[in-house]
Amino acid sequence: MTRRHKLTLARIIAGFAIFIAAELAPLEGYWKLLAFLVPYFTVGGDVLWRSVENICHGEVFDENFLMSVATIGAMCTGEYAEGVAVMLFYQVGELFQSVAVGKSRRSIAALMDIRPEFANVLRGGETVQTDPEDVAVGETIVIRPGERVPLDATVLEGTGSVNTAAMTGESVPRDVCPGDALVSGTINLNSVLTARVDSVYSQSTVARILDMVENSSERKARTENFITRFARYYTPAVVFAALALGVLPPLIAHEPFMKWIHRALVFLVVSCPCALVISVPLSFFGGIGGASKKGILVKGSNYLEALSKADTAVFDKTGTLTRGTFSVTKVAPVKMGDRELLTLAAKAERFSTHPIARAIVEAAGLPAERDGDGADVEELAGMGVRAKIDGHTVLAGNRRLMAALGIAAEDGDGAGTVVHVAVDGEYAGAISIADQVKEDAKDTVERLRALGVRSVMLTGDRKASAEAVANELGVDEVLSELMPGDKVAAMERLLESSGGTVAFVGDGINDAPVLTRADVGLAMGALGSDAAIEAADMVLMDDRPIRVAEAIAISKRTMAIVRQNIAFALAVKLLILILGAFGYAGMWLAVFADVGVAVLAILNALRCMDVSKI
Repeated sequence: MTRRHKLTLARIIAGFAIFIAAELAPLEGYWKLLAFLVPYFTVGGDVLWRSVENICHGEVFDENFLMSVATIGAMCTGEYAEGVAVMLFYQVGELFQSVAVGKSRRSIAALMDIRPEFANVLRGGETVQTDPEDVAVGETIVIRPGERVPLDATVLEGTGSVNTAAMTGESVPRDVCPGDALVSGTINLNSVLTARVDSVYSQSTVARILDMVENSSERKARTENFITRFARYYTPAVVFAALALGVLPPLIAHEPFMKWIHRALVFLVVSCPCALVISVPLSFFGGIGGASKKGILVKGSNYLEALSKADTAVFDKTGTLTRGTFSVTKVAPVKMGDRELLTLAAKAERFSTHPIARAIVEAAGLPAERDGDGADVEELAGMGVRAKIDGHTVLAGNRRLMAALGIAAEDGDGAGTVVHVAVDGEYAGAISIADQVKEDAKDTVERLRALGVRSVMLTGDRKASAEAVANELGVDEVLSELMPGDKVAAMERLLESSGGTVAFVGDGINDAPVLTRADVGLAMGALGSDAAIEAADMVLMDDRPIRVAEAIAISKRTMAIVRQNIAFALAVKLLILILGAFGYAGMWLAVFADVGVAVLAILNALRCMDVSKI
């Protein structure tokens, strides 16, 4: 509880004590009024002042105005105890609400702890401590044990472990050694690391994430915007309705004014929309905060609402459902030896960054850097590579590449990815490469099915390889042999056929167009990926597919709680408004309809933050 909350609580306790004393004191007339005015102004002075300030700024119809009019009216009609009690319980509700909002904000603000406070930079042979924003690309920084990595960098010296929990939600440390990337916001655990800065602070991973979190409240859900607009018209409507209730019946039916004015004041207290105006945004805020505990960063409550309606989850295969770490499983040469075929393919693929190419290069035992063999390589998008090696033209790629050049290729063994190799226009053989499925990929598909979400896999791999993975995981639909542009077209078709929201899950680097086109784009394994943070609507900071199912479960639970709060608040208020209008509900019941409903709705909203069972 903050200092401001403690002061408010002390004021409420003092006001309550004076209120009890005034209630028990044997006073009459003006002395009794004066006795009740003391606790009234003690607990409600700030409400009255805010009401006056808002009126001066043209903001008349808000909850401060409703409480002020209702309680002043009660005091003027001689209902001193009720007037003070309404203000007292209203302040209790406001305090509870403020504490709840603060708790929800802290769940997200915990992410702000990833902000690095300083960087140790090597300058002129000495280590200088400076602001991360003052460090340039290429400078050398030193990260000591227990310190937070200030900037995205590459390890130059030292080996050790870094804690990525604040970024990914995972408690298992990640080992690093020279040549490995360090991501800003993570914590060095056990040894001194020297690293070269790869990007300025404003372009670092931690800065992008903080910017995303800080701006998430600007993207409001449709339900949240509706409640805001609803309150804007609802509040003045009930004020005029209360005015009519207090004036028209006495004039038409010639009944006592005081009787109907009291009913109008009850009507005003009941009609205060704070249960809706606070609990609905708080529910979304809690949902976003709960998701952040799982390492799921949500760019706005609108995306959380959209994801709750998901009926289709589309996955990229490589690096998303599979590890993306390939290894050569079979070499099938036609007119040469295994080693010769593997070496030729590796020389052609050695300049590619594709995981399949790296697997071939590693299997051949060739160094990653150019060794001066004069190879001339041309990348053929979606098909493979063409290279000039020792005076020969070498092709390495898929069946489409062979077919495009009129080269007959064998089918391969059917499992995994097959890279076909041709030399000077003649087929030379095939290399089979397998990718491993992630441990929780199958559980993810099963859990999505339990949530009513069907799974679709998109891949550029050949049909046999894609279907083998799809059958292993139990994916509902698989679309294979897709060129890069085909994935967007496939997404368009899925969007047209879907009755709900279509979510796409990819690595955010080469899937940016599809991430952008989907109703909701989720970038998986985005730790350190600028493209992912920019393109996606949600960022899954580790590479576990199960986070997708968790994100959908959190969004559905959040929306269920939002609907519960709306239905409960409106139903109770409508009931007591009707009872109050006919004289069956007094001020005490009105207090429950306002403060009680608000407290219950806020308690329900706080459930969004609890993701321990998701």
